[in-house]
Amino acid sequence: MNLWTDIRDFLFPRLCLSCGKKLLQSEDGLCISCFSSLPYTHLGNTSGNEMEKCFWGRFPVVRASSLFYYAKGGDVAQILYAMKYHARKKLCCKMGEYMAGELCDSGFFEGIDYLLPVPLFSSRLRQRGYNQSELLARGISCVTGIPLCTDAVVRSRNNATQTHKSGYARWQNVDRLFLPTPQAANLHDKHILLVDDVLTTGATLVACADALLGVENIKISVLTLAWAR
Repeated sequence: MNLWTDIRDFLFPRLCLSCGKKLLQSEDGLCISCFSSLPYTHLGNTSGNEMEKCFWGRFPVVRASSLFYYAKGGDVAQILYAMKYHARKKLCCKMGEYMAGELCDSGFFEGIDYLLPVPLFSSRLRQRGYNQSELLARGISCVTGIPLCTDAVVRSRNNATQTHKSGYARWQNVDRLFLPTPQAANLHDKHILLVDDVLTTGATLVACADALLGVENIKISVLTLAWAR
């Protein structure tokens, strides 16, 4: 197996998404140097932080956090693009593991019963072959031991991309975008952590939370890899 890995890396070298340097076997996506220079939010488990305030008045969020700040054309944008469009499944899981590793000691995951990744529409899932948010959640689960819940909410349509839309247009674009399934009733009295790759206006995450608000005594928190504040 090691010989095959050496041959593969020689013929098809894995390169850092940022600097183009050849990656070590222990690295994925970015080299250690570039990874260490990413723009961390340092939000951690701070109650009432600026990201949490994005959801105030929209749904009763318990806590919210994100690992990195997003900037167009930046290294975090390169990571997200590779995760979504270049089938970097291993990178998705690794990012989830890293998110969990950074937040575990803060108590962020205390009391969380399930990780609920924001679902893709069925046709887009078939086309892409995976849901990057679900792989992020699986990475988080590997570190925390918190199980996934992937059958309580469905995406009702393949809505147009949010890119280049105004804030108001984004909210119109996600109206009733998610619907609860009969399994959602099993989340009564549970604390759910919504997991997504990036937060922009919050429209998608709020729409997903809205689909669950009819569940008795449900609690909802939010975690994303990146935040485009």
